Amino acid sequence: MPESDALDPQADPDRLEAATDQAIAASAGDARDAVKALIVVNEFLETQLKQLQADVSKGCARGYNYGRFKTYTG
Repeated sequence: MPESDALDPQADPDRLEAATDQAIAASAGDARDAVKALIVVNEFLETQLKQLQADVSKGCARGYNYGRFKTYTG
């Protein structure tokens, strides 16, 4: 599956329905608890992404060559 389809809920409605059912089942059938859990997970992932972005130096992200390791081949 292309990466763009993974981010597009309209690309595979059956997959979205199955994931919804799994989230509700994991919360003992309580949709409100499932939504709370998903919000917590989303906030955790956003925080982790910000930390990873801060950890990557701007030179490394642009592909500059530092030291003996060449990070950019283009």
